[in-house]
Formats: sequence, structure tokens, C-alpha cells
Amino acid sequence: MNSEKILSNKHNLQVLYEDNHLIVINKRPGDIVQGDKTGDTPLSEVVKEYIKVKYDKPGKVYLGVVHRLDRPTSGLVIFARTSKALPRLNQLFKDREAKKTYWAIVKNMPPKEEDTLIHYLKRNPKQNKSYAHIKEVPESKKAILDYKIIQKLDNYFLLEIALHTGRHHQIRSQLSAIGCPIKGDLKYGFDRSNKDASISLHARKLSFSHPVKDLELNLVAPVPNDPIWNAVNIYT
Repeated sequence: MNSEKILSNKHNLQVLYEDNHLIVINKRPGDIVQGDKTGDTPLSEVVKEYIKVKYDKPGKVYLGVVHRLDRPTSGLVIFARTSKALPRLNQLFKDREAKKTYWAIVKNMPPKEEDTLIHYLKRNPKQNKSYAHIKEVPESKKAILDYKIIQKLDNYFLLEIALHTGRHHQIRSQLSAIGCPIKGDLKYGFDRSNKDASISLHARKLSFSHPVKDLELNLVAPVPNDPIWNAVNIYT
């Protein structure tokens, strides 16, 4: 095993891409991207330690948080390693030029094999939850996503989702609104939790232009090692 793999294992990291300007991690369910009121060690600090050890860096390590994933979800997370890359990556995400594809496992079959969902989401900060409305309501934000069924499992359906907007709990709220809460997602109506407190939502693919190099990146995150995910055809 090479030194990079040893370091990755030591820090429980699955590094999908890494260069001088950015690093992309396959986040495990349960990890938090950035520090919060729980006081748990965030993924950002774990990545800093990984970089510090691997490159024998003295002093503080620079790392910019570009975007976040909900704690119970898994998949692709990008961090900027330079102050030059961070604002460019932020702009890519702001302009919706980073194409994100998610996989979600739901128990109920959606009304259609594929569809575009349009809702107006209103966030309740006290509940840390977003409610989906068919029509615009005060303080709501328009949310749009495309979904399609890509595999039928024994008791579940695997959906592929493309986001057109980036709202709080958007996928979770919109799928729940059509009667298809994500497996394990008690907050949005699934009947029982997953054993590891995860929800079966995975940031599967990410395509974007490198912020510094003339390079198009198309990254794919392996699904979690879990019985339900192991039943998925990974070549889908």
C-alpha cells in the first residue's frame, strides 16, 4: 500500500481527486462538512490534517469550503486548496456551471418514470426543515429538479436526480412532496431510520471546469458499503 493510501485510511478519507488547487472527497454519511454546534470534528479539519501530514506542511493549512452536503448524506465534496481557486469555484457553483447528479433510494414508486418537479420551498429554521408548496407562498424559493428511475430493486427504486436550483434540503423535500421520501429520512416522512442514521441520498457525479487549469473534471463517487447500496448496479 502506498503512502497516499495509508494516509487516506488513517484519516478515513476517500480522496477522489487532488492537485495543488483543490481536493475532492467522497464524504461518508454522518460526517459534517464544516463545524457546527455539535462540536464534532468536521471533514474540513480532517482534510487539513491529511494535507498537513502528506505534504509535511508547517503551520496552518489553507482549505476553503466550496459547498456542503447534509450530514446524513454521502458523496462528492470539493474543497479549495488555494485562495485563488476558492472564489472561482464559488462562482462556478453560484452560476450553476458545476453539474451535480445525485442518486436516491426510495420505497414508493414515483408517479412517473421521469419528470421535472417544480415546488416553492419555505424553510423553517427552528425545525431545520423545508416545506414544499405547489404555489408560491411568502418567503418561499422556487426549486426545480429532474428525476428518473434508473433501477428497480427488490423493494425500492433508485432515482437519478439533476438539480437546477440549490435549495435547503431540496431533494429530500421535493421527493417527499410526491410521496417518495428517501430511505431512512424520518424528517421527511420515511417510516424508519437507517441503522447508521444515514439517509440513502448520494452525491454521485460532479462535472465542472477546473478553476485554474484548462481541464474538464468529471468525477464519480462510489456508493457507500451498505446492503441496499450494494444491490445497486454500479454501472448504471
